[in-house]
Amino acid sequence: MSARATRLRRALSSARSIVVVVAAAVWLLPAVFVVAGSFKPDALVLSEANGWRALWPSHPTLSNYGDVLRRVQFGRILFNSFVINLGIVGGGLVVNSLAGYALARLRFRGRALILAIVLALLVVPLEAIAVPLFYQMTVLGGRDTYWAQILPFVANAFSVYLFYSFFLDFPRELEEAARVDGASTLRTFVEVVVPNSAPAFASVTIVTLLLYWGLYLWPLMITSSVDVRPLPLGLASFRTLPPLQWGDIMAFAVMMVVPAIVLFLALQRWFVAGIATVGVKR
Repeated sequence: MSARATRLRRALSSARSIVVVVAAAVWLLPAVFVVAGSFKPDALVLSEANGWRALWPSHPTLSNYGDVLRRVQFGRILFNSFVINLGIVGGGLVVNSLAGYALARLRFRGRALILAIVLALLVVPLEAIAVPLFYQMTVLGGRDTYWAQILPFVANAFSVYLFYSFFLDFPRELEEAARVDGASTLRTFVEVVVPNSAPAFASVTIVTLLLYWGLYLWPLMITSSVDVRPLPLGLASFRTLPPLQWGDIMAFAVMMVVPAIVLFLALQRWFVAGIATVGVKR
């Protein structure tokens, strides 16, 4: 390789690094602004919105967080979000992993059609089915309930596809050894495949949680009581409570995203491994 080509390669590498750093800064600045604003007295949140002071609390205080706990039933709303997302994630791991494994390993009539339907459903947004889904849940008596916020999202086409892609590359030798020992297909899946698929389960857990932790439209349509409303609706309602205090709103936003961040940090090693495995070209 010539010296000129080496210099060009280094220049391109440096340019890519600069682009990545700038993009990361653009993405992080609003988040840093929210976190900093949550520690500022309310009078300083907007008055210090310009320059570097917007990104650093000059007079840090925890009073905004105390105000959130005092002004709304934050514990109840947080509990609602945990119940709803635990139901979606837990039920989804069971249903979608079984579906993905069946599509990847079993051979049955209609398998190709089902896989095509799963792929087609990847591009269907919630907004396209929200009205008929709302009608269906109303007929079934699901208005203002936990299960109406959980059941429609347990089966997820994207999660099925992630599991399907992962199980296609799962070592068949392990399954064949279990079959030789007399294990059934279900027992092989539970005792052999699942314990060795932590990256796939972690990836689906994180993707599902990030997708539904901040879901706003469906809870807004199907609920009317704070007793079952999750955090996104709690934040929207909190913003309308007088007096309007931006420091309190930012503190609420920080308290809302912290659980999702903690879970991501706890599972990031398996998440990266799972995405890398799914992304390998067969």
